[in-house]
Amino acid sequence: MNTIPTRIAVLFDDRVGIAQEILAQLARRALDVSAVEVEPPHVYLEAPGIDAAGWDALRGDLLQVAGVRRVEGLAMLPGARRRLYLDALLAAQADPVLAVDAQGAVVVANAAAVTACGRAEAELAGMSLRELGLPSALVDALIAQRYRLPPTEVEIGGRPYLLEAAALHEAAGEIAGAMLTLQAPQRLGERLSALQNLGAGGFEAILGDSAPIRQLKARAARMAAVDAPLLIRGETGTGKELVAHACHAGSRRRDQPFFALNCAALPESLAESELFGYAAGAFTGALRGGRPGLLELADGGTLFLDEVGEMSPYLQAKLLRFLGDGSFRRVGGDRELHADVRIVSATHRALDAMVAAGSFRQDLLFRLDVLQLEVPPLRERGDDIVALARVFVERACAQTGRPHARLTPDACAALRADPWVGNVRQLQNVIFRAVMLGEGPLIAAADLEIAAPSARGADAGASLADAVAAFERDLLQRLLPQYPSTRKLAQRLGCSHTAIAQRLRRHGLLR
Repeated sequence: MNTIPTRIAVLFDDRVGIAQEILAQLARRALDVSAVEVEPPHVYLEAPGIDAAGWDALRGDLLQVAGVRRVEGLAMLPGARRRLYLDALLAAQADPVLAVDAQGAVVVANAAAVTACGRAEAELAGMSLRELGLPSALVDALIAQRYRLPPTEVEIGGRPYLLEAAALHEAAGEIAGAMLTLQAPQRLGERLSALQNLGAGGFEAILGDSAPIRQLKARAARMAAVDAPLLIRGETGTGKELVAHACHAGSRRRDQPFFALNCAALPESLAESELFGYAAGAFTGALRGGRPGLLELADGGTLFLDEVGEMSPYLQAKLLRFLGDGSFRRVGGDRELHADVRIVSATHRALDAMVAAGSFRQDLLFRLDVLQLEVPPLRERGDDIVALARVFVERACAQTGRPHARLTPDACAALRADPWVGNVRQLQNVIFRAVMLGEGPLIAAADLEIAAPSARGADAGASLADAVAAFERDLLQRLLPQYPSTRKLAQRLGCSHTAIAQRLRRHGLLR
């Protein structure tokens, strides 16, 4: 070796007393040994004061010990290497991490935990979880249940965190302590958003090259860069959420969470807790520590409120307050919370008419309608219909495992002639059904299961069945935008939800 090693690895055949004999050689030479690690079949030594002559002599003596097979220099002791990497691993963790002993006293804290607790690392060492602000009942439960509790929300340094515990066991199986990870709502939001929006694209994901779509993309790109509330209007099925995703991807918040809430899909109580979260004990069945809502999870990012016109007056008032100063309270909570969230909303309803009717707050509309986009219906995008259909055919073939298929000229003509009351969503469903049920490489007009143009009106030459079917389709087309769910439409027409779903499916209108 060109350099004198200060760290030495000794490989030996394991036998009783050999480690002591190796160490005796160092003691005999009165070498200053600063570290010793015994991991059979190795002994690792650190002797910083050894010189060249001493190294050669020591190596020779060690090789004379019965059972010693090799003596060589070492760059770093394994234990020191592990500690170095462990420290780097903890420092790289963005979430606060605490290692505690069996009684809940802090042993190690990473840099994020030091920041979260607002105390120096040396001060944290030995401090109990109770001193950090965790409720005594929770600490007692953690210890009593051997750190096997479900994730629980706690508050440290005035901020909420989700606490997850992973027990540490000794070789004999006894609990030695635990690793506690604290996840802030925003960090949870980033991870959930990444999972939910995997593959969600920007403006390139909005398919089509017709003049209305080019104009929409150009206008949306300008509005994406402006950090202000955005209202997206358009009929059901036109792709308003896709536009919202694209605007988020084109904004300065692109690296932050994106969440969506359909205001028409949940009753008021569930929508409120989903949006604002709830405090501990807010209602029966609530998680023991409470739960953050979408506003907290989306902090720094974008929240998309779909069908905002369906929001109840009570929730409208709560949303208005948040839009005013960014503050809100959880359901059942008394603490003011703040979040920096851009609100993008969408509706297919005429909000101005709802304001006039008293069912939507005018002041909320003013807050939401700072920027505005209008997504064109598919019938105004005639140049895109067949192109979109071909893309959907490729996707459907890939999803169903069917060999590549293509549309026949009569199928293309039928697609262009249909009014597409359900817009892009209806077109996608029609194509998927045709691909799934069809056979062979061609998709003909008959495979699409959409009414021929002559059947859409009850002309004099039509049969009674054709006339009834045409009237039924026309009625459903006209009512569907006003009653966008099968249950609402069934209630309007006084029949069962199942019957409406069957008729919508028969006419290619089911979304």
